[in-house]
Amino acid sequence: MNRTDHDTMGPVSLPHDALYGPGAARARQNFAISGRTIGSFPAFVQGLAAVKAASALANRDIGLIDDRKASAIVTATDELAAQKLNDHLVVDMFEGSGGTSINMNINEVIANRAAELLGCKIGVYDCVHPNDDVNRCQSTNDVIPSAIKVGCRHALAGLIDELVALETAFAERAEAFRSVLRVGRTCLQDAQPMTLGQSFGSHAVLTRRLIEALEARTEELLTLPIGATAIGTGFGTAPGYKRAFFAHLGERTGEKFVRAENLFDALANADVFTRLSGDLRTTATSIAKIANDFILLSSGPAAGLAEITLPVLQPGSSIMPGKVNPVVPMAVCQLGFTLAGYDVVIAAAAQQGQLEINPYEPIIAFHLFEGMRILTNGLRLFRERCVAHIEPNISRMEELLHRSSAIATALLPTIGYDHTSKLVQRSAQEGRTFTELAVAEGYIKPEQVDALIGLAVAPSDD
Repeated sequence: MNRTDHDTMGPVSLPHDALYGPGAARARQNFAISGRTIGSFPAFVQGLAAVKAASALANRDIGLIDDRKASAIVTATDELAAQKLNDHLVVDMFEGSGGTSINMNINEVIANRAAELLGCKIGVYDCVHPNDDVNRCQSTNDVIPSAIKVGCRHALAGLIDELVALETAFAERAEAFRSVLRVGRTCLQDAQPMTLGQSFGSHAVLTRRLIEALEARTEELLTLPIGATAIGTGFGTAPGYKRAFFAHLGERTGEKFVRAENLFDALANADVFTRLSGDLRTTATSIAKIANDFILLSSGPAAGLAEITLPVLQPGSSIMPGKVNPVVPMAVCQLGFTLAGYDVVIAAAAQQGQLEINPYEPIIAFHLFEGMRILTNGLRLFRERCVAHIEPNISRMEELLHRSSAIATALLPTIGYDHTSKLVQRSAQEGRTFTELAVAEGYIKPEQVDALIGLAVAPSDD
C-alpha cells in the first residue's frame, strides 16, 4: 500500500510507512550509484541530528516554533542519532545536488517522525513541515559542512583512542625488547647494531606524533558556518538564532563549537577537510610502514630474516602446506594505499568548489567518514592481533649480528675508513664473520666484541 506526498514538483508515490518524502524519493532514483546511503555513516548522521536538534531548540527560543513541536523534533533527532531511523535514510552519498538531497532526506524523516509523535498523519506536513519547521533558519549549504565537522569530531575521538592504545602497545614491546640485540639496516643492507626495543620505541614516538596532529585537527572542527545560510550573508535566518543555536549545540554535545568569523570563507573553502584528510593519510601510511617492516623482519622463516615471529592466525596457502602469511600487516598496508587514494579524492573535491560554496562536500564526507572507520578498525586489529603478540627470535638476531659487519664502524678511529672497508670485503670473500676476521688480524680482542656492540647500541647524549 502506498501513499502520495506532494512537494513543489508535484505528487510522488511512496510506501505508506516511509518516513522520507518526495525529495528523498526522487534522489533515491536519481543517485542509485554506490549503494552506501546516509545511514551507512553513523557519525555523519549524528552530526546531522545534532545540528537539527540545536536548530529546533534555537527556533523555539526565538519564538519561531512552539515548544511542543520543538520537543517532537528533538525526540526525532535523538532517534536518528541512535540509528533507529536508518531504514528511512535512503539517499546515496554520491548524490549530485550539493547536499540538498541529504538535507531534505533528514528534514523529511524528522518532520514525519515528529508528526507521528504528535499524533498527526505522516506525509501531509501540516503538523511539522520539513522546510518551514525542521529546516527553519538553515540552508543545505551551512547544514552539511557543519554536520560533517560535528560528525568528524565524534569519529576522530574513537580513532585517537585506538592510536593511544597502539602507542601503549608499542611502548610495552619496547620495554620488553630493550635488551634484545639486532642488526640495524639501511637500504636493506647491514648497518650498525641496535636493539629491538629501540625499534619499537621509535614506533611509539611516531604514533604519539600522529595523535598530536589529529588532536590539532579536532580543534579546527569546532568552527562551524551555521548562520551563513545559502552563501554567507545569513539571509533567511532570524535575530538571536545563531547565539541560541551554539548554546544548545554545546549543551547537547559537550563541545565548545563556535561560529566562523567569516561565513563566506567558511562556506566557500574546504581546507579544514583537506588538512584532516592529509593527516588521516599520514596516519595510515605511517602505520603501514611499520607493518611493512614487520613483514620484512618476519620473512622466511627459513629463507628470510626471521628475526621476529608474528602470531599464527590462518593458513597462508591453498597448495603449500604449513605456509603462514603476515596477514594483518598486509591488511594494514592496504589501509595505507586506500587512505592515500581517499586523500586524492578529497583534495580534488575541495579544489573543484565553485564560487560561494563547495557542491562536492557529500563525496568529501563519504571519504572522510569511511577513512576514519576503516582506519579505526584496522588499528585495533593491528594492535590486538599482531603487535601485542610479536615475539623476538633472539638466537637468530644474535647470529645475524655476529655474521654481519655491523660493528665495523667501531674500528674507524683505530684503523680508518679504507682499511675497515677492506676488512668488510675480505670477510664476505672468505666466508668469515667480520668479528672473526678482526680478531684474527689483531684489531680487537674476543672479549671486546660484546663491549663494542654495547657501545654501539647506547644512544649518544650529543
